[in-house]
Amino acid sequence: MSPAAQNPDDTDRHVALWSPELQWLNPLHEEIIGRLTSVTKHLDRARADAHRHSALSRASFRVLMGLRRHGAPYTAQPSQLAEYLGLSRGALSLRLGPLEERGLIVRAVDPDDRRKVHVTLTRAGHRAFDRHGVREGQNEAEVFDTLSTAEQRQLADLLRRLTLVFEGRAT
Repeated sequence: MSPAAQNPDDTDRHVALWSPELQWLNPLHEEIIGRLTSVTKHLDRARADAHRHSALSRASFRVLMGLRRHGAPYTAQPSQLAEYLGLSRGALSLRLGPLEERGLIVRAVDPDDRRKVHVTLTRAGHRAFDRHGVREGQNEAEVFDTLSTAEQRQLADLLRRLTLVFEGRAT
């Protein structure tokens, strides 16, 4: 007996409903797309849950992540952050203000070139980022730990192959 027959999920029911009706539907592709969509939805909810409990919005977390990825001393110019986040300088400035007010970042003029500003992650920002990241990681582990480490590696490798198609580098 197939796994679907023993323990059907919403995607199995969807495919069973539509396969007889839509002759052009590839049931296997529909199963993959349906499950990827479902997993993405659940992971988005897990991340949203982490944001609710950390007092960091997704936008704020991404700014802190942009600084953290630069490594010590966790400093970047606004133009670098805006490019990383895919934002205009004005939109970035709107995100930086509240983070600065909360003491999670500081903005300072470059002492050698007063036209340049540097944004730096503070110790409090570093702690807020880590607290949030730990919670997000715990929520994600609840999902992925249903798979063995080998299965997780296999899934990651298969998804990389699909991602490379979209990046134009399929092998």
